[in-house]
Amino acid sequence: MKMHFCIPVSQQRRDALGGRYVLYSVYLDGFLFCKVRFSQMHQWNEQLRRVFGNCLPHFPPKYYLAMTTSMADERRDQLERYLQNVTADPNVSRSDVFIEFLTLVQLEPYQERLHEEQSKPSGKSKKNTFNITTRKVSLDVFLPNGRGIKVEILTSDTAERVLEVVSHKLGLHPELLGYFGLFLIRCFKEGKLSVVKKLVDFELPYVSLQNSEVENCKVGLRKWYLDPALDSVMMDCRAARDLLYMQAVQDIEIEWAKPTQAQREELKAFQKEEHQTKFLELSREVQHYGCMQLDSCTCDHPEPGCGAVLSIGNSEINCCITLPDGQTQDVIFHMNRVKCWQVTFHGTLLDMDGPQRTLSQNLELKFQYREDSCWQWFVIYTKQAFLLSSCLKKMVSEKMAKLDAENPEMQIEVPEQGKSKKYHTQPSQSQKDFFRFLLRKSKIKKAEGDRVWGTITEEDL
Repeated sequence: MKMHFCIPVSQQRRDALGGRYVLYSVYLDGFLFCKVRFSQMHQWNEQLRRVFGNCLPHFPPKYYLAMTTSMADERRDQLERYLQNVTADPNVSRSDVFIEFLTLVQLEPYQERLHEEQSKPSGKSKKNTFNITTRKVSLDVFLPNGRGIKVEILTSDTAERVLEVVSHKLGLHPELLGYFGLFLIRCFKEGKLSVVKKLVDFELPYVSLQNSEVENCKVGLRKWYLDPALDSVMMDCRAARDLLYMQAVQDIEIEWAKPTQAQREELKAFQKEEHQTKFLELSREVQHYGCMQLDSCTCDHPEPGCGAVLSIGNSEINCCITLPDGQTQDVIFHMNRVKCWQVTFHGTLLDMDGPQRTLSQNLELKFQYREDSCWQWFVIYTKQAFLLSSCLKKMVSEKMAKLDAENPEMQIEVPEQGKSKKYHTQPSQSQKDFFRFLLRKSKIKKAEGDRVWGTITEEDL
């Protein structure tokens, strides 16, 4: 499946020799990921083509004369589409060439290497986009019970590597590693939390954490599946069971999961007697168990301006909607009726002598849903739109994995479920249609000195 890459802004810069080049700000899941030059991406594409041949998506051509504004707009759009499309093939996105480049650009952007090589004595350490050197550090990874696991890592270690280190310390079986993930999580004084984003395998947790503009942000370990039935896979591993138990207790405490009074009393009894298995068995019967809850947001259903709290999981989007008159109602959208969805960005970007800052960021996720034999569009306005989209993709992949298990003749790719479970085949046309994202232009104000384009879209997941 495609990743949420977009390039909403670029800037003209001067190199050490006085020439000009364009620096593209690449965002992943709505957060600045890196800044790259066209030449870097062109070299990367050449390396990928030497490995994968002509199966790669089209890469923008070189221009040997000065680009017009329309040509620059087209190149920015083409680079964005290339990044989105090249991630659709799991064979490519899991390759060393793919991962090494995306790790490198977080650490050693070309424009800074060039400047340092020409202006600094040899032997000096190189700095990355975010002014962080490669060195050994201690990183606290927080468990759902609030306890931190301190791990010794390099600032250049990827989320995949950090997850392996943490799981080894906890005693988690390697085969179960794909069912868990690292997240950036915002913690509040009253014990509530907000999941900011899921870190993808090649992201650098230390760099992402240090440069997060979210207050009280931590790197946290949580399960990364939304089908409660998958709990059964974990029960024979003590470490996995402990993690599920911690998260179940936490989700009830922060009211993500909503037991009845009778269930709450029975759960407390199991918790007091330390019967983890019975606690988890009963938890699976609790409303919204295993769901990802988003922060309060707004939506256009059943009328514009309604407040909403979303719980995503178990192949459903559960919405607790507050109408303008203060009344509430629960609405459930079933994933088997969702045809497609898209994320749109509306905001103002401004360069502030460093990483690109988002001064105003408004996101929306729009999905097409079949209701009473008619297809309708529903819009959710939330800053967690990319996280919501990731959750929808996760539920789709889990559903497809179930279908694969029921019909062995139709094997599909199941992302992020462990390297021992890879199935490589092309999806059917109906599957492609299910994942289609529609093109829509967003409205982004131009910041002085920046060149800004307004398309953030995903197609043919």
